[in-house]
Amino acid sequence: MSVDSKQPSGKMWGGRFSETTAASVEAFSASIHYDARLYRHDIMGSKAHARMLARQGLISLDESEAIVRGLTEIEGEIERGEFVFKPELEDIHMNIEKALTDRIGPAGAKLHTARSRNDQVNLDFRLYLRDEADVLDHLLGEVQRSFTRRARKYLGTIMPGYTHLQRAQPVLVSHHLLAYVEMFQRDRDRLTGCRQRINIMPLGAAAMAGTGLPIDRQSVAEELGFAAITANSMDTTGDRDFALELLFCLNLVQLHLSRLAEELVLWSTKEFEFIRIGDRYCTGSSIMPQKKNPDIPELIRGKTGRVTGALMGLLMTVKGLPLTYNRDLQEDKEPVFDALDTVKASLAITAELLDNTEFNVDRLRSATVGGFMTATDLADYLVRRNMPFRQAHGVVGRIVALCQERDCELVDLTLAELQGFSELIEADIFAVLSVEGSVNSRVSAGGTAGVRVAEALEKAEQFLGIPR
Repeated sequence: MSVDSKQPSGKMWGGRFSETTAASVEAFSASIHYDARLYRHDIMGSKAHARMLARQGLISLDESEAIVRGLTEIEGEIERGEFVFKPELEDIHMNIEKALTDRIGPAGAKLHTARSRNDQVNLDFRLYLRDEADVLDHLLGEVQRSFTRRARKYLGTIMPGYTHLQRAQPVLVSHHLLAYVEMFQRDRDRLTGCRQRINIMPLGAAAMAGTGLPIDRQSVAEELGFAAITANSMDTTGDRDFALELLFCLNLVQLHLSRLAEELVLWSTKEFEFIRIGDRYCTGSSIMPQKKNPDIPELIRGKTGRVTGALMGLLMTVKGLPLTYNRDLQEDKEPVFDALDTVKASLAITAELLDNTEFNVDRLRSATVGGFMTATDLADYLVRRNMPFRQAHGVVGRIVALCQERDCELVDLTLAELQGFSELIEADIFAVLSVEGSVNSRVSAGGTAGVRVAEALEKAEQFLGIPR
């Protein structure tokens, strides 16, 4: 006989109900269609809970072993696609518990001793997100490696650097690429901190007030690899800060990918022609046969909206909730799952895309001609000769104005013409005004000089385990 066969509602929780749940309510409240992905973590937590109950004398050792065996069998059936999920059982927790009880009898009904779905779902979610944080860290590392490999290949290649999307100063391509390595390292560092806050064990908070039964929360935490246990049962069951924080981390990752995507889209245009994306990572036009569209970067850029929407949605779900658990929190998983899937897919395809993107070295170098990109170097030259920077800025501004009037570059002026603006200018100025001279003069820590970039590249390769 099924453990819930005498419940009028047909539910495992239905003792006080006299009617069955309306079909519309079951359809509206079911979450099994998306929380089924938590099955492995639900089973992991339930096994640890069952072993603890036996150690504490709350169930027998035989009952604990029967529960663990039954859960192992159920896990295998789910992995093989043999398990039938039932929407009327609402969620992954009830589907597994019902199947376990049907399989092993009354011992299965004892599994829920000293726990509630409120702390159980919090546990499952944390276990799942802890694993996902590790996957994300790996994927971010792969993207960093792709950037670093490109930086090594194009070490020494010069390109225009931009501010306000206007040519500003010449930089090394490798310096530009390594900027993204730094950016994604911050993402990894944030994820590390977020994972630490995810890795706190909530089981034992029960519905919201803890339990009067003699459980051992610490032993469960140790078995499941948690660093600590939560300190307040009321805070625990209603807490989704860890999910919100992960969503924020995911947003920054996707925003960084979107910034990269924007550059890839621009650089692949005829107007720039800085890069060539491999044909396998582009698409054509249904009407214009000449087109080669950078659809992958565009999609990465476009998917940023759904990741941001997930964060905004969960913030709004949580913002007005009183302590402790409220059913609104069932809405926590779908946005997190979708954001995780989106960001993981974006990271994976980005690593592939970068490995199949080549830089147009000649075009990059020619793009450094024009725009007076060494004007700051001329100002620095005057500063080194004891001219106040603001005065030097004004002098160079007037020289640039003359060049604009003549439609020429700084290097096209004669020494005499330059000296007409300042007697501090000497013949060595032309080495300063060269693109190569400009790049190699930026020797400050973190600068674009070849020696600094080579140091940064070697450091990145060592950190990321890239062999030379």
